[in-house]
Amino acid sequence: MRLDFVTAASMDGDVLVRMWNSFFAAVVLSSGLLMASSALAQVPPSSLSSQVPATEPTTQSGISLRDRDTLLGDLGGVRASLEDIGIELKAQETSEVLGNITGGVHRGVIYEGATLATLSVDTEKLLGFGGGTFNVSGFQIHGKGLSANNLDNLNVASGIEAKPSTRLFELWYEQSILNGGVSIRIGQQAADQEFAVSQYGGLFVNSGFGWATLTAIDLPSGGPAYPFATPGVRVKVQPTDDLALLVGLYNGDPDDNGSGTSFRVDKGALLIGEVEYSVNSSGTDTGLPGTYKVGAWYNSNSFPDQRFGTDGLSLAEPVSNGVPLLHRGDWGIYALADQMIYRVPGTKDQGLGLFGRIMAAPSDRNQISFYVNAGANYKGMIRGRPDDTAGIGVIYSRIGDTARNLDADTVTVSGNPRPIRDAETVLEVTYQAQITPWWTLQPDFQYVFSPGGGIPDPSRPSKMIGDAAVLGLRATITF
Repeated sequence: MRLDFVTAASMDGDVLVRMWNSFFAAVVLSSGLLMASSALAQVPPSSLSSQVPATEPTTQSGISLRDRDTLLGDLGGVRASLEDIGIELKAQETSEVLGNITGGVHRGVIYEGATLATLSVDTEKLLGFGGGTFNVSGFQIHGKGLSANNLDNLNVASGIEAKPSTRLFELWYEQSILNGGVSIRIGQQAADQEFAVSQYGGLFVNSGFGWATLTAIDLPSGGPAYPFATPGVRVKVQPTDDLALLVGLYNGDPDDNGSGTSFRVDKGALLIGEVEYSVNSSGTDTGLPGTYKVGAWYNSNSFPDQRFGTDGLSLAEPVSNGVPLLHRGDWGIYALADQMIYRVPGTKDQGLGLFGRIMAAPSDRNQISFYVNAGANYKGMIRGRPDDTAGIGVIYSRIGDTARNLDADTVTVSGNPRPIRDAETVLEVTYQAQITPWWTLQPDFQYVFSPGGGIPDPSRPSKMIGDAAVLGLRATITF
């Protein structure tokens, strides 16, 4: 691994000024809000109430804007009325500014955002039919991604980065039976909402802490994960409060699903299974909570060999027919853990938690054959800010040996020096500040070692793309 910081003097002056202004404004805004919130936390409640203007907006129940769970509150009683009959409406906007001040294909700043709207129906309240839940959700994705436009890396810099679109996401019905011991979900759904998910990993901005980079790169169209849900069936069996078994069967390639409304089921199949074990899940002082999962997946589609063609020659050979050898099916195994190791006395979830996840797949048909991430979160680190969370994490995604051998073949055949890919590593440091119950601000820093695993720099093919330092600020508002 190498550090290749580029000095400000080597950057285009206008680009540097625009980047500095954007980041300076973001830092000032987040710092000011954090200091204001910290100051408010130190003021006695009686003093606060005396300082609140009489005209401050409130819900019908008298909850101030600052204390609401959602920005729009109860909507004049509409939400409460709907919830009484089993209908719940949610909307959330995630917006962020990200920029790479060094490295990547080129330097710059981007804005991107994703608006999620969800409608959920409790069939018992609405129809008198117990144990049923209907869910429908959709995204409006806007802006452009930093990884696609600036970095060309494997571990996508943001979990909301995707092609701008307005699309249906999930549309499913779930039925619970046997007193909740078994549930069956059928319809369009995303595996990344339930499978191989780390609770602590959800804090981070980089997408590799969500749906694993290995599956996002190796599975057709990235697999059934944001923003591509696909038709499927999921069965969950929970014999005890601490043990759960999940099996999901999904359409094997979510591509060609239009705006999420084509509901294709003819693209092979993805089968995924997982065993989840929880310890001290009640969150009491009797023990520290933790969750441990192991799982495996199999995709029935055909996958191209990463080195050889159907004629048995390396794809780098000039005389090769250039048609990759196809392998029937693909598979992977994984394990992950979330474990709190210290809890602030007298609290339920404040303290230090560790997490880690590991995944492997065959090298001959996959660009990424090994993936691991790990990190630590601390909730309530700053006195007076019990709901803020700080985190540090690392992702390592290794290029498979077969793909590396193709790189070596290319160098041998061409006689021109060029990098041979190895692995991409990302370090992320982040802090999520809970400004109000409905609003969070999250300053973020990422450092990408060997983007793309060490792909050639377009302007200097014999050299790797420079390591990238990424700064960002994410805001999330729940309406």
